[in-house]
Amino acid sequence: MKGKTKRESTTMLTQRMLPQDANPAGNVHGGVTLKYIDIAGGTVAMRHCRTNAVTASIDRMDFLQPVYVGDLVTFKASLNYTGRTSMEVGVRVEAENMFTGEKRYCASAYLTFVALDKDGRPHEVPPLILETDEDHRRWREAEARRAIRKQERQRERESQRAAQTASLNEQGDDESC
Repeated sequence: MKGKTKRESTTMLTQRMLPQDANPAGNVHGGVTLKYIDIAGGTVAMRHCRTNAVTASIDRMDFLQPVYVGDLVTFKASLNYTGRTSMEVGVRVEAENMFTGEKRYCASAYLTFVALDKDGRPHEVPPLILETDEDHRRWREAEARRAIRKQERQRERESQRAAQTASLNEQGDDESC
């Protein structure tokens, strides 16, 4: 399968935030920001693999500054890493005050997407061609995040098995009384 560069799928989504996007505090609701992060990230993933791609996880969602109603918000998304069927996309969120022109770095996130074939099964993705030192750095950091996610999933499985075993043992003790 022929590889692709980050430039071939990088996406920038711009959205003006309106009153219906506000939370009770009057700022843009975090869930609205997450929605657009997911849309921008999914666009990158689908442009890279040219098939359907679904969100598998969101990593490191950091809200750094509030987004206000009336702000013009830009979601800059690019591919960091590809596995066999998965891809990590980084999204940076910047808000611009339309009256002053002031721009603020407001949020960032890393998302993992899985490519799907027409039957909804995981589908192989093209490899990512790394062109710059920054591409290589982002790849290494994504590999480290991937390793941490795998370790966390393994710990969760072990914890769940231990809880199930303890529950079964407690049930067995109750029956012997």
